[in-house]
Amino acid sequence: MQPGHADAPPPPQPQPPGDPQGGHNGRKKRRWPLVLAALVVIALAAQGIWSRHNAHAALEREAARASTLSVQVVMPQRSTRALDLVLPGNVQAFLDTPIYARTNGYLRKWYADIGAHVKAGQLLAEIDAPEVDDQLRAARADLANAEANYALAKTTADRWTQMLQTRSVAKQDADEKVGDMLAKKATLDAARFNVSRLSQLQSYEKVLAPFDGIVTARNVDVGALIDAGSSGGQQKELFHVAQAERLRVYANVPQAYAQQIRPNQHAYLTLNETQGKRYPGVVARTAGAVDPQQRTMLVEVDVDNPNGDLLPGAYAQVHFALDGNATPLTLPGNAFLFRPDGVKVATVGADERVKLVEVTLGTDFGTRVAVVAGLSGNERVIVNPQDSIVDGTPVRIVEKPAGVQGAAGAAASATSAASAAPAAPAAPPASAAAPSGAAARGASSAAAAS
Repeated sequence: MQPGHADAPPPPQPQPPGDPQGGHNGRKKRRWPLVLAALVVIALAAQGIWSRHNAHAALEREAARASTLSVQVVMPQRSTRALDLVLPGNVQAFLDTPIYARTNGYLRKWYADIGAHVKAGQLLAEIDAPEVDDQLRAARADLANAEANYALAKTTADRWTQMLQTRSVAKQDADEKVGDMLAKKATLDAARFNVSRLSQLQSYEKVLAPFDGIVTARNVDVGALIDAGSSGGQQKELFHVAQAERLRVYANVPQAYAQQIRPNQHAYLTLNETQGKRYPGVVARTAGAVDPQQRTMLVEVDVDNPNGDLLPGAYAQVHFALDGNATPLTLPGNAFLFRPDGVKVATVGADERVKLVEVTLGTDFGTRVAVVAGLSGNERVIVNPQDSIVDGTPVRIVEKPAGVQGAAGAAASATSAASAAPAAPAAPPASAAAPSGAAARGASSAAAAS
């Protein structure tokens, strides 16, 4: 190679004999269909493998989803308004008095029967007591005798006192006359008191109403022997009078709500026989102490009854409005687990796993039960939890129960959940919707590949 000719092109190579340029290009053209066919076969095989892989992964996800326990949850609720505490009440008349006899005898006549409205001082019955009448006559005769003796003794004492001033009689004799007068005066007073006593006793022959009210019982009839109990026998009630224009209603408030009931607090009554009608009342007084046996406090509610709609002795329901801030959290009765170590509820944590929380129960309101302690109000509580549920169990929250679970255990529950999984819930949570869609796409790809 000479200098100055470094960029000179190389000399043309001689063509081998028997291998022209046209034959080489022809062979290349014949290889392209084979390469394309191989690529198509490889692509189809890769597509089939990928589809089967996706279908298998989707089935595994669907199986894992089906084997996860499906649960329904509720949130603890606190009343947004004042809690209506309903307690059984005993309705009693404001004044309720049994009437007994104060003198012995026979019933001459009665003037008021049951249901009669009477006024204070109205005659209810008359008792025939001739012994009392005779005793009163004798006492009046004794009174007249005592008055005469006193008058004579007073006149004598006055005379002897005047004669003593002129020293016509001895002072001892004058003092005796004055003493005799004072003794006769005492005898006169005793006779007057005896007449007054027998007069009062005779007045008891007329049985009078003590106040305005209604006669609720009449236990005697004409000719019945009346015993006032002076002979040692058992005294019998003649009438029973009640004043029902104003009623007292007594209710036993549980200790948990005793401090929330105060005098002058409003309340109302309801009756089973008058649905939808309320009878307003006011808390008149409380016992101020809790019964050590029943752990309740006696409360009296006064209710006006001008029309007589409420009957004394009836059963009523007393409604007390409590402070809404003091009302406890409540849960349905089927959300509790009664374990040997206490009452618990199954909650769902942020990791979608079960966490058992011990709670303290309060008042049972029927469909819901108060939770005094253990919950803050933000928990997701499982409804109808399995008795065998434990901490850390993975769960899936659904809007509706995912099928009827048998009592065979976790295997039966998983089978039931799997059978219910194809039927998508009405409004599934976002965490459960994504796997369901991926499983559906994988299932369709597997169907296409097969």
